[in-house]
Amino acid sequence: MTQPRPPAAAVLLLHGGRETGLGGPPPGPLNLPSVRMRPFARGLRGALPGDVLVRAVRYGHRGWNGDRADPVHDAVRALDELGSTAGEVPVVLLGHSMGGRAALAAAGHPLVRGVVGLAPWCPGGDPVEQLEGRDVVLVHGTRDRVTNPADSRALTRRARKDGARTCLVTVEGGDHAMLRRAAAWHRLTTTLVAGLLDRAPLPGPVAEALRLPPGATADEGTVDLGRLLVPCQSRSAR
Repeated sequence: MTQPRPPAAAVLLLHGGRETGLGGPPPGPLNLPSVRMRPFARGLRGALPGDVLVRAVRYGHRGWNGDRADPVHDAVRALDELGSTAGEVPVVLLGHSMGGRAALAAAGHPLVRGVVGLAPWCPGGDPVEQLEGRDVVLVHGTRDRVTNPADSRALTRRARKDGARTCLVTVEGGDHAMLRRAAAWHRLTTTLVAGLLDRAPLPGPVAEALRLPPGATADEGTVDLGRLLVPCQSRSAR
């Protein structure tokens, strides 16, 4: 029997969760944060070539749990397992809310090429050194009442100073659950992930933001979703 070929690249999805919660995530459709990411997974599988693996990270606990940072360990474990089976494949971490915070924290893993954070939880004291050399694109709705768009803005600026290539995309009217303008969230996410994996062009304004020097201002690194309707720009021009 012919053995399946290992993937050439991968996307790992990290759903949201609670600030605290040592119990396991609820099963199946009761795990609403996980269900919320399913349309993103379907969109990625439909748009990316067959040699790109799209897989959700499984959590052992439903919360971040302070210094335990449980979902970060789950993400690193998934990356280690992927490396042991597929080798040194480039990976983009796609995380929502708490999953965005976990993706950022786990980005120092050698397989990680970039992070796409959707309405991410970005406390001001979180480190950014692990993001050096990575592409980081955060997407935040202006009507988010759960996580703060200003924190995403600050993190992109801090991480850029520490050697990351960063961009913040603001979604006018977007909410934390990504239900308002849902189609735009899904299309943008697929475009960003494909671009960071060099499988499609990145939108021109995002590519320009990722090229900014370390001392660029937060305003320079912020792009409104409306600007991304202009023609895309190849990543190779960066």
